[in-house]
Amino acid sequence: MKDKFILDACCGPRHFWFNKQHPNTIYQDIRKEEKGFIDDRPNREVNPDIIGDFRDMKHFEDKSFKLVVMDPPHLIAKKMIGTLLKSYGVLNKETWKDDIKKGFDECWRVLEDYGILIFKWNEGSIKRKEILETLGKQPLFGQHPQGKLPTVWYCFMKIPNTE
Repeated sequence: MKDKFILDACCGPRHFWFNKQHPNTIYQDIRKEEKGFIDDRPNREVNPDIIGDFRDMKHFEDKSFKLVVMDPPHLIAKKMIGTLLKSYGVLNKETWKDDIKKGFDECWRVLEDYGILIFKWNEGSIKRKEILETLGKQPLFGQHPQGKLPTVWYCFMKIPNTE
């Protein structure tokens, strides 16, 4: 596994990846979906290398990765209806804070010292101020959201002296 130093902890359909089969990356998701699982997107699939929950990644040792990408579900809904919800999954209204915090802490645990964690979020259901409070860490920098359903990207670095 020495050549696998990047983790996509909740890969979904790998939308933002230029190389969806990057050789140094482990793609993980809690589910697997065959091509055609969304009627209007016949080529979309969720095909992780590892079926696993980003909130509990005991299958990875501490400090295993140089780069971790976390793009968790970001919409609160009761059912997975519609293209967005089927592609990315949903958050539970009652448990989302605990779920996101556990997931972020697990991603932080498997990130090596001086490693980078990229966190992607969409403000469709939960605003960035609330998500940053939930994470409990300050990003180094990020993108300011724009548009109707603004997506933000945050970059964190695990600097040991600030732990």
